[in-house]
Amino acid sequence: MARDLFREWEREIRQYESASLAADSRRKLADTRSRFEPLSRSLHAAESTMDPVLRQFHDQVLYLKHNLNAAAIGSLRGKADNIQGDIQRLLEQMNRSIAEADRFIQTL
Repeated sequence: MARDLFREWEREIRQYESASLAADSRRKLADTRSRFEPLSRSLHAAESTMDPVLRQFHDQVLYLKHNLNAAAIGSLRGKADNIQGDIQRLLEQMNRSIAEADRFIQTL
């Protein structure tokens, strides 16, 4: 992207009518390029080290995801057991109420 910007700058320098403005712009372009090159090299060096780091990060994210899912599933199992117990108690209570209602109906 920077190279495209530098090329555009070079083309636009040719559009100046003023020789002094064009010369000043050429100096600034040369200065900017010389300051940019070390940054560009550094960025490319950093970029080459990113892939292994990103792969390790991806591994860690997957590991956490799977372990959190396993923990969530494990906690749901406990919750499912609790819910099943609650349902069983509710059914027993409903059966007692039905039996009581049946006894009442028989007295009518």
